[in-house]
Amino acid sequence: MSKLEIEGLKASVSDRTVLTGVDLVVGAGEVHAVMGPNGSGKSTLAHVIAGRPNYDVLEGSVRLNGVELLDLPAWRRVEAGLFLTMQVPIEVPGVSLRSLLASSVCMTADTQAGEFSREASARVVDERIKQEAQRIGFDEHFLARSVNVDLSGGERKLTEALQLGVLAPEFAVMDELDSGLDVDALRLVAKRVKEATEVDGLGVLAITHYNRFFEQLQPDCVHIFIDGHICESGGPELADLVEAEGYERWLSPSEKPADDPEPQLFTDPFGDPFADQLI
Repeated sequence: MSKLEIEGLKASVSDRTVLTGVDLVVGAGEVHAVMGPNGSGKSTLAHVIAGRPNYDVLEGSVRLNGVELLDLPAWRRVEAGLFLTMQVPIEVPGVSLRSLLASSVCMTADTQAGEFSREASARVVDERIKQEAQRIGFDEHFLARSVNVDLSGGERKLTEALQLGVLAPEFAVMDELDSGLDVDALRLVAKRVKEATEVDGLGVLAITHYNRFFEQLQPDCVHIFIDGHICESGGPELADLVEAEGYERWLSPSEKPADDPEPQLFTDPFGDPFADQLI
């Protein structure tokens, strides 16, 4: 069975150790959710897996189907079957989304199948792009526009979801894909990702702050990520617990927020002395 294996992963950025020992295995067709407070290292985990520059791996291994990804440049990791949806998708002026997707699919086909008819492949790819756009409610007129230029945050996330559907990787690391999506778009995207896990065996590592993404996606396992490592793993009930109580039970005393100070009363020297004071 295909699997993404992370073992003893430690990494730093700007001379600060962020990942302090991550162990995780995601199998084909499985959905693993990673939840944690801001600054806990979740995005760093995604970036290190995908091969973003300027992150220093100190220890550990990331293997996809037995292939050590840490030894490969980012584009080779994509060829190996990995895909990253970015938390903050970037603009690519002058390159249409249709051209980007067509070129990416053709490069994959070149690698996997050798020579082929580009004209025939272009027709097949274009049809696949249109089908995926319809599945997630993506407006097709954006296909002719430059990637993410003048798009809203939600539209940019739909662009990421469209790329995921068209490229059909083996494993997807989704860094807050749900952030910025409205209720309808969230439902369609989660439904499409879930379908890919069931039909195509897509393995998913979903980084998120909210459990609303899981109403359709239904994770197999939820991991609580604190201070650069997984401190607890369990079922979907962990996501419900986070939604209800936050992360305080997993934080060390030094990491817990200070108690709120007593509210200070504000008195307007020019106001009505008999009016209620403001807090």
